[in-house]
Amino acid sequence: MSRLDPAFNDLKQQYLLPPPGRDANLGILASDPICRDSQQMAGQSNAIFPPLQASPGDFIALQYQENGHVTLPENTPHKPRNSTIFIYGTSSPSKDDRLLSIHRVWNACGTGGDQRGVLLATRSFDDGQCYQINNGSISLARQKIYSKVPTDPQGADLWCQNDLRLPTNIHDNYTLYWVWEWPTIPTGMVPQGRMEVYTTCIDIQIQPGIQNGMVLFENGQDLNFAGIQEQMLANKMP
Repeated sequence: MSRLDPAFNDLKQQYLLPPPGRDANLGILASDPICRDSQQMAGQSNAIFPPLQASPGDFIALQYQENGHVTLPENTPHKPRNSTIFIYGTSSPSKDDRLLSIHRVWNACGTGGDQRGVLLATRSFDDGQCYQINNGSISLARQKIYSKVPTDPQGADLWCQNDLRLPTNIHDNYTLYWVWEWPTIPTGMVPQGRMEVYTTCIDIQIQPGIQNGMVLFENGQDLNFAGIQEQMLANKMP
């Protein structure tokens, strides 16, 4: 569903673990799927939003709103100032994939867990330049440094993004698992802290050809469409 759709709301897309209503002492269970129910079957198609198409070795950008977690940290004092996103990839997804069988189990070498997938990248939730329009000091500073012309679907905001390069040895279809850890830090009310995880899952249709050239970053691009230089150059070669 597009963010421009009048019926859009975050809860239609959001997947939180532990789920709302579960006893906090239980935490995340071994039986918890890594994808929400609407994303568990690979190869789903939507006429309005067809699957992403990319070639092996291509760069892709995963974008999201910061929702004040970056620019208004005072709203969530019990949360860390930054947090980490883990991006996993597999050519053999299963509707039965579980978070705890993959997250912090699959590794970059492909030798973790059942070895069906790899850890493609870890990224900071705050990419260093994203913001939503508000009067907070972080947003105001970034609006000046990273100014841009409002463009749909971002509007005046500058969305956060995770840039990564796809492996060169993939074909047909490839699935990504995006996992954001946003824990509650230990406090008097929650002395052990509490894990809070959000995930989303995406299928990519892999096209012929391999993109294995070197990468040079071009400055001065329209920020509505530009990648993050640090992230792009961290993956110069497949």
